[in-house]
Amino acid sequence: MRSGNGESHAKIILIGEHSVVYEQPAIALPLSKVKTKVHIKESNEGRQILHSRYFDGELLRSPASLSGIKHLINYILDAHSVANSSFVMTITSDLPAERGMGSSAAAAIAVVRALYAYFGWHLTHSKLLQLANIAEKDIHGNPSGLDAATSASSQPVWMIKNKELFTLPLKLNACLLICDSGIKGRTGEAVASVKKRMEIDPETTQTLIDRLGKLAFAARTQIANDDSLGLGKTFNLAQAQLATLGVSNKQLDELIKTSLALGALGSKLTGGGRGGCFISLVKNQKTANKIAQQLRKKGVTETWIQPLGNH
Repeated sequence: MRSGNGESHAKIILIGEHSVVYEQPAIALPLSKVKTKVHIKESNEGRQILHSRYFDGELLRSPASLSGIKHLINYILDAHSVANSSFVMTITSDLPAERGMGSSAAAAIAVVRALYAYFGWHLTHSKLLQLANIAEKDIHGNPSGLDAATSASSQPVWMIKNKELFTLPLKLNACLLICDSGIKGRTGEAVASVKKRMEIDPETTQTLIDRLGKLAFAARTQIANDDSLGLGKTFNLAQAQLATLGVSNKQLDELIKTSLALGALGSKLTGGGRGGCFISLVKNQKTANKIAQQLRKKGVTETWIQPLGNH
């Protein structure tokens, strides 16, 4: 029996959320330990079955929440004239949904890889990103492409929408503590509010966006120079801009303040905001563990620690 596998991983935006939509730079980090996996096996039932945490059943009956993945699968099958293939697809994921970790992009990348492996087709990196974007457009309307690019990469990614996309070497003598605030992020709502703000008050909003862009350039230099203290300050400045932009919330602000009081070098929200995750730059693994322990007492539901280099 024919089978195929595809894999991808979570992503965290280090800096540049929201401003990346307005052609400012962003830096995102792949979290290789937090995985999404897709397994496809042949079936002789004459149906296409999908197993996932949201739905179990025939693909054609999948709910609206899976419309992006359904569209992506059908698009690929139609393009290769194998629309009537019969298989069982199982999607398993460690990524929490609606937490700014790129769960939809990770699913799309893994689905494309699994389908191409299953049918034995050749897949280039640019084709992979182009196909993943089909699902991302359905879900997010006007995605920057950053999530998909990072879910498909083993290296941190620097991106300016429609202009630059390349990997950045990351050898920083520090750790990143990623914390789930326990509140669902509201990316769509946050993106819409920034767009509305841009229409109502373009001058002030553009100034905030431009400042976030400058901070992304500063972060790139600090990463290149192994300047973790400087990067921590940049995180704090970025959080201040994001809060002014209206995409933070009271709970995130409080948790971020607590992380700084506990010894983080800098902290900010990551992803769409209004909930979801926040990140703290810390000196080392020991400090990260200590801060994580204290933050859990304050309502943080899950934490991940990512070393930021080969130190």
